[in-house]
Amino acid sequence: MAEPAVLYEVDDTVAEITLNRPENRNSMTEDVFRGLQEAVAAVRADRKLRCVIVTGRGKSFCAGADFKSGVQRGDGDDYISPNERSFAMYQPFLTLLDIEVPTIAAMQGHAIGGGLGLAVVCDIRIANAESKYGANFTRLGLHPGMATTYLLPRLVGVPRAAELLLTGRLVNGREAAEYGLANHAVPGEQVLEKAREIAREIAGAAPLAVRWTKRSLYQGLDWDPRTAAELEAHVQSRTLETEDSKEGIKALLEKRPPVFKGR
Repeated sequence: MAEPAVLYEVDDTVAEITLNRPENRNSMTEDVFRGLQEAVAAVRADRKLRCVIVTGRGKSFCAGADFKSGVQRGDGDDYISPNERSFAMYQPFLTLLDIEVPTIAAMQGHAIGGGLGLAVVCDIRIANAESKYGANFTRLGLHPGMATTYLLPRLVGVPRAAELLLTGRLVNGREAAEYGLANHAVPGEQVLEKAREIAREIAGAAPLAVRWTKRSLYQGLDWDPRTAAELEAHVQSRTLETEDSKEGIKALLEKRPPVFKGR
């Protein structure tokens, strides 16, 4: 019997959610979506929890879309518009926004595209110094999704966000920490322990004060990634109609540089 796609464990007042499809780079597949949503529901139902760690097994934290199976959900439903199918890809990851206690992304491996999106909806990020991180959408002929154009400028500033988004370039964990994309960059084998260290520190603070402080922090920023993701989904669905997106995805699967023609 196959192991669950997402593992869920609780140690005292800290929960750990682990993406458990290392052979598929923990990409955005239906079993991962279902497992993550179930884990988030379990977190929200447990009022004793004070912090949540999200991590993965293998060389990738999350590689984003599984391009072999598609980049949209609900393709068989004629009553769902293209932009709704694009948004449906990100909605399960966006459920982390509903968690009231602090969330920590323990990025033990690469986080790319929608996988980076999963990390940036968490409150704190720990990077593997040697792994790669970034929003490579434009290199695939796609408009970014998962509220990336909304979140990155707020994390790293507009100039750096513009460079990362427009080039689609990936950075290593050390650079991610320098940019402010990650709070810390440590050797891969230390990522989870660093996340646990911070989680224990959070768990040692007054729980009601922590919950309310998290709420106030984001209210003060007019934080609304979900609406941003819905807006991005419209443009992303239009880029999926282009020849460039077909070429970008084909080139990725064939492991070669894409040849874009602007159409």
